[in-house]
Amino acid sequence: MPTVILARHGRSTANADGVLAGWSPGIALDEHGRGQAEVLAARLAELPLAAVVTSPLQRCQETVRPLLEARPELPVHTDERVGECRYGDWTGRKLTELADEPLWQTVQQHPSAAVFPGPDGESVRAMQARAVDAIRDWNARIEQEHGPDALYLVCSHGDIIKSVAADALGLHLDLFQRLSVEPCSVTAIRFTPLRPFLVRLGDTGELGGLRPRPAASGGDAVVGGATGAP
Repeated sequence: MPTVILARHGRSTANADGVLAGWSPGIALDEHGRGQAEVLAARLAELPLAAVVTSPLQRCQETVRPLLEARPELPVHTDERVGECRYGDWTGRKLTELADEPLWQTVQQHPSAAVFPGPDGESVRAMQARAVDAIRDWNARIEQEHGPDALYLVCSHGDIIKSVAADALGLHLDLFQRLSVEPCSVTAIRFTPLRPFLVRLGDTGELGGLRPRPAASGGDAVVGGATGAP
């Protein structure tokens, strides 16, 4: 099955201001974030990507733009299911203010019970379910169109990526806050018929080791640890 590279968007104006952006329109990358997007395109240059899937939100669309300009042959798809968590009435508020809300501790300590307030609020469980479903659906589509060793990129958001990584690791959702993904970092999951392998988490370095290579073990873990790219 394919390997998915989950790239978080570059630093946005909301990140810089300490605001929970959610689905607010018009949240762009700041100057630093635009630089991060250029670096991400360069980091991905040697990888044979089959396709790009992105959140519909502006900050993700801007993050993949340098990559698509450099590689215009790449198919690009937009999928709302990898869009940001719907934070409801928390959207647009300062994180420092939200830390005083009673719900904050639930989000931190027991996120599987957290439901964001307001008519547009989403539960963290629902967020994870739609995101994992999206990745599974894209795995099947990419494999059908490009083969089992295909590699593709999904540009998404911090909580989405953390929840997908937790699912791949078999972690209960209540533990997903232990994971960290910085702006424009890369998290990569190699799927097999037996289990997924988390091969990068919040990585900001070189990505050459993600080049596709034959799986000699049929999905078994390498005893003693992986030997690295050939």
